[in-house]
Amino acid sequence: MPTTFSYGRMPRPDAVAFLQFSDSPVSIAAEPEVVEAMRRPEWDGEAGQVVEAFPANSPRVFVLGLGKQEAFNNDVAHKAFAALGRRLTKAKLASVHIDSRGLDAAPMAGRACGEVLGLLSWTQAEYKGTGTTAKAVVETQVCGLQEGFDRGLEAGFAIARSANYARTLANTPPNIATPHWMSDQAIKLGAEHGLEVTVLTGDQLADEKLTGLIHVGRASDNKPCLIRVAYTPQESTGPAVVLLGKTITFDTGGLSLKDRNGMRGMKGDKAGGCAVLGAMHAMATVVKPSFPVVGLLVAAENSVGSDALRPDDVITFRDGTTVEVTNTDAEGRLVLADGLCWAQDKEAPACIVNIATLTGGIYVALGGVRGGLFANDDSVARQLDTAGEATGERLWRMPLDKEYRDMMKSEVADLVNSNLKPAGAAACAAGFLAAFVKPGTRWAHIDMAGMGRTDKARGGIDAGPTGYGVRLLAEFVKEWKS
Repeated sequence: MPTTFSYGRMPRPDAVAFLQFSDSPVSIAAEPEVVEAMRRPEWDGEAGQVVEAFPANSPRVFVLGLGKQEAFNNDVAHKAFAALGRRLTKAKLASVHIDSRGLDAAPMAGRACGEVLGLLSWTQAEYKGTGTTAKAVVETQVCGLQEGFDRGLEAGFAIARSANYARTLANTPPNIATPHWMSDQAIKLGAEHGLEVTVLTGDQLADEKLTGLIHVGRASDNKPCLIRVAYTPQESTGPAVVLLGKTITFDTGGLSLKDRNGMRGMKGDKAGGCAVLGAMHAMATVVKPSFPVVGLLVAAENSVGSDALRPDDVITFRDGTTVEVTNTDAEGRLVLADGLCWAQDKEAPACIVNIATLTGGIYVALGGVRGGLFANDDSVARQLDTAGEATGERLWRMPLDKEYRDMMKSEVADLVNSNLKPAGAAACAAGFLAAFVKPGTRWAHIDMAGMGRTDKARGGIDAGPTGYGVRLLAEFVKEWKS
């Protein structure tokens, strides 16, 4: 029986959860049964350890270990509250209060708790048919008993809703989630939350010389589009931060066809664009910055047909750069190049951050533990790295040396879209994108390949789509310093 958690308060809860460090005295004014539970041999206060007690005529009690005080941080908090959330899921409770007395980092811990419980609540059952028996859902309201923790808890639940929105988009199957469907979701989001949405398709793409989208998407019946989602505060200050997401709704590899093992799961190749759309949801509902933020989704389906993009084709981009196609399965960088050209010409950005499931090379390098970060500006890189550490969506900065861009030179055109040598794939792809970034433009590229989905439960994320990038981008914008 699944459980969904939400922020809310009931006068008399079914349970109270106490938080306890392993190296601090018991400071909670609890029933004797609680103290006795903490004296059990299996209790040592390790982070994520949970013991229970059942006081007479009182709510059920959970005690959550947080480990040692000096080691307590955002990462530890996420892991600990994930353990509590999974235990609460099994308990099937209507209401839980959390007592955080003695916790100095209460706002941070509260936010981590809200994020984890919100993420644990994600489900997607709309594609279950008559062959599956529907399961009743337990709805559990959670609040904090201390103001700082409670405030953080509410904020955590709010950002989890944005991440869960992106998870649902990313997990939607490709016969439904076409480029046009993605634009419809953006329009719906804009109508609900006061965001300005513009969609360019068909002849409009040709008029704007968005040739990467045109060529990548031309073999599919589901035609490509550029989706622009803008958050503009009433008293706007400063230039816009631009978030650009690769949104390949399904990737066959094109004529450079993937094998059967490589093609399954390619509905997730739109995860970067979904992260951007989730981040724009957060701009309107949680972050609400004082400056404009623009989300750009370059949406296409990379398909196979008589009109498909071919290896050896040469295409000319909006800025005049010519690209020889050496691999039609390296399509993401072609559509991102369009987005980079557009953002610089049309948005006058303070900075551009693009995010994409771009290369298997970054997964080989980082193992799906961190996303790869490439940046031409140290301040932007530091701010993204800090945001990653604060949200648990961590990054690792990778090199962007000129030599990688040189590896992408073509004998026929200005660039090739893929250096077919196996070495340095992620850095070469970043070098290709860097060729479309004008001098003076502050830019970062996040290669999130391997991060958009997990095949086993990790912390507050069950197996399936992760929503990676939403919390990272939202935190980056929230703390943005130009």
